[in-house]
Amino acid sequence: MGYTACVLGCGTMGVAITSGVLASLQSRGTLSGVSAAKWESHTPGTSTPANEPEADPSLPHRFLVCVKRDESARNLLNTFAPFFGLGPSVDIVVANNVSATKEADVVLLCCKPHQAHAILSEPGMTEALKGKLLISILAGVTISQISGWVHSETKVIRAMPNTPCKIREGMTVVTTLPESDSVELDRSIILKIFSSIGRCRFLDEKHFDACTAVSGSGPAFACIFLEAIADGGVMMGLPRAEALELAAQTLQGAARMVLQSNSHPAQIKDAVTTPGGCTIAGLLALEDGRVRSTIARAIQVATERASELGQQGK
Repeated sequence: MGYTACVLGCGTMGVAITSGVLASLQSRGTLSGVSAAKWESHTPGTSTPANEPEADPSLPHRFLVCVKRDESARNLLNTFAPFFGLGPSVDIVVANNVSATKEADVVLLCCKPHQAHAILSEPGMTEALKGKLLISILAGVTISQISGWVHSETKVIRAMPNTPCKIREGMTVVTTLPESDSVELDRSIILKIFSSIGRCRFLDEKHFDACTAVSGSGPAFACIFLEAIADGGVMMGLPRAEALELAAQTLQGAARMVLQSNSHPAQIKDAVTTPGGCTIAGLLALEDGRVRSTIARAIQVATERASELGQQGK
């Protein structure tokens, strides 16, 4: 049988990760024949999967997604409805983090950074997490901090995904796993979660605040640039919808060229830039506006802010 995953604080990123994993497994036909749960407020464990396929211990068999309010639960019911009957069971749990954690094998901590201490300090949570794999996606909250709030036998790692994981185009950075008897299974679980929703790379924790800025905040920065390109097109007479489509596809294509050809962005830039052409004229205008230094400064400021987030709510 596969494992049970509990998502503590199933907000934007919790939904993105869960939906991405479900969509990925569904598209591969990995989980056909497993039923999904209906929502029943305050009560975890409401589903009974039937006719399960041959189980892979590194794939999820069941999701327990935790929220604080009934309204949030109703919203999640609509969000996960397309997956009902097509994948692992999905139980939506309201205001009962400890019970859900007890039933889980793998726990994803997806709350706001300042809420982490309160959630992990709930009565019974320490024992509920004993011996389990706890994956935190919280910006700025270190492994050392989290380890001080949980059972000494809890295996704590950090992961930093970004919102494009919802469409399986995410970038996730994961810390090195602690040594244990289950380290190979844990690594396989982590890779299958995050590789199914995009790219996944292991890095030392010391790089995580910068990763938060580059890939976590990066989509927002990229959208500012995308919007500006589209606005320029509108200013020059293009219809808004077409300008936005041109800008979005152009940025996506450029990014894929960097990743797939392993080329430096400067190589792609130079290949487009002909002597005396329109591209070099535009590039000089960007340089006049200090675009490079402004973007780099945005990464610096976001990195510094990420390091501060974990100091809140202690």
